[in-house]
Amino acid sequence: MNSKLSRLSRTLVFVAGIILIAVLFVPIWQISLQAPQYPEGLLLEIHANGLKGNVEIVNGLNHYIGMRPLRNEDFTEFRILPICIVFFTLLMIIAASLNRRRWLYTAFGLFVAFGIIAMVDFWKWEYDYGHHLNPDAPIVVPGMAYQPPLIGFKQLLNFGAWSVPGTGGWIFIGSGLLLATALFLEIRSSRKRKASHTVLTMGVLILIAGTSTGCSGKPTPIITGRDECSFCRMTISDKRFGAELVTRKGKPYKFDDLHCLEQFVKTQPAVADKAGFYVTSYSVDHSLVNAEQAFYLRSDVINAPMGGHVAGFASKEGLDSLQQTLGGTIIGWKEVMAE
Repeated sequence: MNSKLSRLSRTLVFVAGIILIAVLFVPIWQISLQAPQYPEGLLLEIHANGLKGNVEIVNGLNHYIGMRPLRNEDFTEFRILPICIVFFTLLMIIAASLNRRRWLYTAFGLFVAFGIIAMVDFWKWEYDYGHHLNPDAPIVVPGMAYQPPLIGFKQLLNFGAWSVPGTGGWIFIGSGLLLATALFLEIRSSRKRKASHTVLTMGVLILIAGTSTGCSGKPTPIITGRDECSFCRMTISDKRFGAELVTRKGKPYKFDDLHCLEQFVKTQPAVADKAGFYVTSYSVDHSLVNAEQAFYLRSDVINAPMGGHVAGFASKEGLDSLQQTLGGTIIGWKEVMAE
């Protein structure tokens, strides 16, 4: 327990503490709201010392549903959080300076406990504001709560709410990964330099992967009868013709057919830039497949929900089989987007 740290471990612990200083100056978490009346979206940024972004606009909207206004002075966390960040910065620097494993174990344990407590507190904060509403508000929907997601996406009436770590949040995660890597190195405590460098490389790769990718780029399943087309705003009803766009940040936009997807891309090119495109396979299980790798059949016999005449297929065999019945022409993804 009292043995010294390796040079690599000391460096990782020291860097883990130093990078936390940046958390005092950047947003730790952010909640973005998207709705038709706000095409550019609204953003709430949670910093160590308060809320920033479109706070007043959000408070104005929250008034109509009976939610209390968001005021920095109502949150004790904004007075405590900067102190905690400075504490952990100093603790990690001290652990690296004293060069003892027990200090590393102490820093790692306290840091993990702090992260768990912080997320529980954040969830309780969201629950309190989302559930304790004024019964005399202008808009009252019986049984409706407006608690944003802890992390990820949630639909709240006509607003889509995204909750994800900000730059500071990813720095917190990166600091924790550096500590975890140092801890792993010490537990294994191999004398062989080659083994130590291999483990360090793994830790760095994990850190890079964790801090560079905020969201998954995978599509989410389209639920007919519930999901709404992001272009025409009609409920998606035919699972054979669905399509989906996933932005670089991982936000999904769903469509009832390829025509709506094409029009959306034309009207909102900034959103579609470098996005992933997916199309529902017309036959078999109607799963979402990569649109650029799919196969397409244009036929006047095919009638998509918005008047289109194109269907997508996961395999060439499925397309050939239906073409024998419906006729039509085989086209590519570029031709689909030029319809």
